[in-house]
Amino acid sequence: MLNIRHPAMAILLASLASSAAICQAHASGYTGTSADYGSQVPTAGAVRTIVITPDTRWINVTNGETIRFSVGDQNFTWHFDTLQGEITFELARIAPAGVNVGTVRTYVTANPQYHG
Repeated sequence: MLNIRHPAMAILLASLASSAAICQAHASGYTGTSADYGSQVPTAGAVRTIVITPDTRWINVTNGETIRFSVGDQNFTWHFDTLQGEITFELARIAPAGVNVGTVRTYVTANPQYHG
């Protein structure tokens, strides 16, 4: 067992271990999959709903936000978690198979809570 006599050293070691885990999680960079933009999650976590209609051309979301998308009689919920603070992509990249979102463009803005 490691005997640490100074509390500051314990805090430093814990911080380094935490940083290493975070870096490893993003070490692979972009994968070219929907995982680059976050993940599909249960609807209960959604903070708001965006209705996609044939007239919808773009949507704005914030990195870290969980959104329920309503497309006709189909729904899906997505938690946005991008490596970059601001990014844009076609909503179809994250929509489940069979959900037609057309050519809606997604604009993800940086979350001010993530900045120091």
